[in-house]
Order: sequence, then C-alpha cells, then structure tokens
Amino acid sequence: MITRLTPQDASFYRLESSSNPMHIGSLAILRNPAPAGNSGHGPLDYDRLATLVESRLPLVPLYRRKVREIPFTLGRPVWVDDSHFDITYHIRRSALPEPGTDEQLLDLVARLASRPLDPSRPLWEMYLVEGLSEGRCAIFTKTHSALVDGDGALEIGHVILDTSTAPREVADDAWIAHREPADLELLLGAVLHLATQPREGLEVARHHVAEAFAMVDATGKAVQKLVSMVRAAAIGAPDSPLNTRTSRNRRFEVVRTDLEDYRKIRKRFDCSINDVILAVVTGALRNWLLSRGQVLTEADALRAVVPMSVYADGPNGELKPAGEVTSLLVDLPVGEPNPVIRMEHIKHATEPHSRHQLGVRARTLMHMAGFAPASLHAMSVRSASTFAEHTFNLVITNAPGPQQPMYIGGARMLEMYPVSPLLRFQALSIGLTSYDGRVFYGLTADRDAMADIAVLTASVHESMEEMLGACVQ
Repeated sequence: MITRLTPQDASFYRLESSSNPMHIGSLAILRNPAPAGNSGHGPLDYDRLATLVESRLPLVPLYRRKVREIPFTLGRPVWVDDSHFDITYHIRRSALPEPGTDEQLLDLVARLASRPLDPSRPLWEMYLVEGLSEGRCAIFTKTHSALVDGDGALEIGHVILDTSTAPREVADDAWIAHREPADLELLLGAVLHLATQPREGLEVARHHVAEAFAMVDATGKAVQKLVSMVRAAAIGAPDSPLNTRTSRNRRFEVVRTDLEDYRKIRKRFDCSINDVILAVVTGALRNWLLSRGQVLTEADALRAVVPMSVYADGPNGELKPAGEVTSLLVDLPVGEPNPVIRMEHIKHATEPHSRHQLGVRARTLMHMAGFAPASLHAMSVRSASTFAEHTFNLVITNAPGPQQPMYIGGARMLEMYPVSPLLRFQALSIGLTSYDGRVFYGLTADRDAMADIAVLTASVHESMEEMLGACVQ
C-alpha cells in the first residue's frame, strides 16, 4: 500500500540534515519489579520489551513503513510497507557499567540523540538501557517528526504505556507487508497523480525552483517562506548566544522539580501553570547569561516559540487535554531583575491574541488509553518549526502528562523526559513533562555552543527558589 506524505510530513523529512536530525526523543526511567514479585512479572528485559512493542504496532502503523522518494522528485515522497521489517533492528539493547549513574545515562542519551535515523528503514529506534543503579532501567526512543501528526499517527512511547502492571490487550492485525513498488511504478503513479491534481504540479515546480536558486527552505513552499521572511524582518529575534550554527553533536541534561511548587506560584500570581513555567525558565536563562559575563539591561529579552497551550486547567486544579497544539511567540524578560515584574510581563505576553498563533490539531491524543506526553512534544516541535528561524531564540515545549503512575511491561515509570531536536541555528531546546506530581525538564543543547549547560540546569532550581520566595512577600 502506498500513501503520499502530507505536505507538512514531507517538509520535516526534507529538513533533515547531519547537523539537524529531525527526530523527537523520549527518555523514560523505570523501576524494574523484583524477580517473581507480587506483580507476577519479572524484570523488564529485551524480549519482554520487544514483545510488548510488537503487540502495540497496530496502533502506530507508520512504524512498519518507510519513506521512498519519487524519481526525479516528481511529487512528495510516499510511505510504503517495509517488506523486510525487523523489529530487532529497531529495538536495541544497551547497558551501563553497574551501578550506572544518571550522568552516564544522560551522556549516552546525548550520543544516541546525535545520530540520524536510517532513512532506508522505518524512521524510529528504541533502546533498552540496563545497568542503572538502584534496580532501575531506562528506555530511550527516537522517532522522526514526519511520523507523528497527532491526529492519525502517534509516537511509539505514547502507546506502550499502561495504567497498571498488567499490559492491556490490543487486537492483533495479522500484518503482512505489501510488495514494495519499483521506481518505475512510483514514477508512473506520480505522473498520473500530477495529471489529476494540477495544484500538486505547482508544488513540484516550486520545489525544483527552490533547489535551483536556494531561495526557499526545504519545504519548497515559496509563498509561505516569503510571508515568514516578511514577518522575520518585522519581529526579528534579539541577538543571543543561543542562535548559532550547530554541530552534529549534542548535550543532554535534566532537572527534576515538584508540580506542587508551580501550583503555589500559580495561586499567588493568579496565572496559568504555563506562565509559571515560563517565569522559572526566564529566571534560569537570566542567571545563565549573567554567568557568561553578559551585561543585561531591564529591556533585554529572549524570544521563545512556546507550543504550550496543549492543556487547559480543570475545575479542581487538574490538567485537562485540549484538542490543539498552539504556538505563540513570547518575549522572556531576562533583563528584569525582579521576579514579580518578570511574572507580570509574561502574564501579559501570553494573553490571548497577544502574539501571532499557529494551531495544530491533535484530536486522536484525547482518546488514547494510557495518555502520555510524547506525541504532544512531537506535535509541539512541528508547530514551532512553522516560524521563520530568525524570529526566535529558542523553543520551549510543555506537555503535561498523567498524574498517576504508569507502567511499561510491568515496570513502573519513575521519570519521563522529552529529548527535543534542535531547529536550524538553535543551540538550545527546552522540553518539560509533568508526571505523577513532578515536572521533568529535558534540555537538549549543541555540544560546542553550550559547554556550560550544567550552569543553566542549576539555575532552574535557583529560579524556582526565587519565585517561591516571591510568593511570601
């Protein structure tokens, strides 16, 4: 079966480069059950994980399909069944020297996140990392952003989670791969499609013009790029060390915080959880800039793309899923020394319609059992990438997750971190996931440009203490 990539999926596929791999990552840290424990499950091992993932593949059919280019680029690429699909290629086993430390795990994740996916196979990988201290293990997943649209296609980490130690049953689809088409078949199909869809002929023409003149980005959408260039000229991002040419190597750091602290600050300042998160991140970025010897004035700001409006506050303080991922540009007042004034600036900046907003539907997410934030982070990155690259300094994604324990193959998930890609000329991406009463930060950075990423992670805690102190004033 052949399915043409949507225009946005094709744009993500073509944005891939050696220094900017476009996969979204997810790191889950688990506590393995003891052998023959009360749960009736042994420890999560490679065979158990492979069996679990294979049973959930019917929920994510693109994970058994690969991308094929049309000869002469006469149309968007297509999804085709991988007739040689081998789950043992995609699920891999790694181990740390026991007892493995968190620092060793993060270094491994940074190295794995730096490697592009194999374009000749389905665009995903999953690593079971064993040997962590205190009987823990970890699962790191990489999925190309072209696979996840939030409507009909979800992230694999989204569907392997369960609400109890007993994995739920999923109907077997008895999948048999269709024969892969030859290049001539793809070419003839593309010509026939262009004959019946003249608008797609214009898209192909724009793509070839873009390649010839290098005047538009990888999407080949000249009109959209022109609009973005005009917008960039009007609202260009401030100069920042966060905007530089990136290398192919990454650093990855994490921060663990308590959700209750954010709720205290929200109550004190009558704002949203999203506003509190932005205020904490702003304070951390301020301290990091000062540590670099940068002189700041009260007017200094960093501009962030914030695809955070994926949840709404419920009546009893719980977090409820909305049906859309909405991105907006927000100026973070890093030059303001007073945390209360910083919060007021952010509240004003995030008011409805205060900035240009772009929405992406995510209907399917609301109806999935075992709801998890991995798919929402992927959707957030897609939404953020629609902004012209010089209009913002960094991307901050926030995807609140379930507030009850979740399990993978009987192993309880303790922590979950997003591992976001770096967009062009972006040295830092910050992702946040709330889960089971905690808020987990995943900071992905360019290895060369952000050698001091540990200073920024420490500054998150300093900023949180400053905000909590402002609550009692």
